[in-house]
Amino acid sequence: MKNSDLTGFPNYHEGAGPFGGAKATREPLVVGNKSYADVTNDIAGHLERFPTKLWWLIFIPSFLLLLVFLAGLAATTSVGMGVVGLNSPVGWGVFIVTFVFWIGIGHAGTLISAILFLFNQGWRTAINRSAEAMTIFAVMTAGIFPLMHTGRPWFAYWLFPLPNGRGPLWVNFNSPLLWDVFAVSTYATISVVFWYTGLVPDLATIRDRAKHPLRKKIYGALSIGWTGGNRAWRHYEMAYLMLAGIATPLVLSVHTIVSFDFAVSVIPGWHTTIFPPYFVAGAIFSGFGMVLTLSIVLRAVFNLKDYITINHIELCAKILLLTSMVVGIAYATEFFIAYYSGTTGERFHFANRMFGPYWWASVLMYGNNCLLPQVLWFKKARRNIPLIFVLSICVNIGMWFERYVIFVVSLHRDYLPSSWGIYDFKPVDFMLLYGSFGMFLVLFLLFCRVLPTITIFEVKTVMNHDEAVEIGRNQKKEVARG
Repeated sequence: MKNSDLTGFPNYHEGAGPFGGAKATREPLVVGNKSYADVTNDIAGHLERFPTKLWWLIFIPSFLLLLVFLAGLAATTSVGMGVVGLNSPVGWGVFIVTFVFWIGIGHAGTLISAILFLFNQGWRTAINRSAEAMTIFAVMTAGIFPLMHTGRPWFAYWLFPLPNGRGPLWVNFNSPLLWDVFAVSTYATISVVFWYTGLVPDLATIRDRAKHPLRKKIYGALSIGWTGGNRAWRHYEMAYLMLAGIATPLVLSVHTIVSFDFAVSVIPGWHTTIFPPYFVAGAIFSGFGMVLTLSIVLRAVFNLKDYITINHIELCAKILLLTSMVVGIAYATEFFIAYYSGTTGERFHFANRMFGPYWWASVLMYGNNCLLPQVLWFKKARRNIPLIFVLSICVNIGMWFERYVIFVVSLHRDYLPSSWGIYDFKPVDFMLLYGSFGMFLVLFLLFCRVLPTITIFEVKTVMNHDEAVEIGRNQKKEVARG
């Protein structure tokens, strides 16, 4: 029995339950009057062909950036932390700024995969697979930075509460930095399991299509004996729903715990209770910005415009607008509370944020995150692909500068003017920042070459539901005429 036929999928024809209940939309989520065989060929076909020139055009610069990243890591490991711009007042620089940025990027994957799945949103099917992969690779990239920031990454195992021979020396369970270790590792584990579980039926499809014996063996092992029978689909639905329920709280918990790194301190600009929801909203905002960037690139590189449609882009743009307004409210709340509290240190910090030496970073933050997304109120803007692509990049630039403003600007001037200083990027800082994008893109592009970037069986489910809705409408029209 071939998986690509979806034989035995219990909710496939009924339109009930998590997989079969895609809500009717006025505009189809798959265009081109495709058959089920067309869907499989279009999505799985690029795995069986040599990469296109456009794929190489993106991969080669990304690989060069990855080499730059590795060189930066080697410099900090062999020479020491003196090669970066960290100094006495600004002890948290490019390492923590970029760490929080990439953790935020990883949030949209779980949001699309788990929360939209639980809320029965059929439009997620074209972008959830790539968003899940984005989550995993973003977390992998993020995890490198705090390890390098310790100065001795070869002792990374000291971060875990393992039985050891160091006498009474144990990790500090009261420290939010330790909470990060547990939160990020748990999030990464659940994300990988959730992503792989969703891949199993499609891996069986690739296995059935494979002609080379080695290729068939590899995909056969990865698909763990999937047959596509009724019992397999029932167990699959149960496992996927359970994992979605487990992953959903992690969207809130992981970045909440990351925000505790700062909120539990007494530094002006950090010591605030708004940080947990503020960080979560910002993470979803930046994550959807990256989802839009990658989705637009995917539909161009692999010719998936019939599956990642303009309707998907518009729906993501609406969420981008919503989260932009939530983030904007958080920005305004920070200034209001600083003034309303009457605390001199808080008032000075936010005045320094706008008019101090880093005013330009604040302008980039507020402009890219609050002002530019307002064009999405207009439908023509939401359906303008080049505009959305540029805007999504601007959003991620703005979100990186948000973390830069929060961390660097809060540290460079504290209560004592005698300890003020300036944090300047050195060449290795730039290597680590730009190189991290190289690592992320290389991993993502390799994923696109060996695994389907769109969930094949869920796209067919949405198509089946759209057909049923159209048949129902025609029947109602015939009854009304009769």
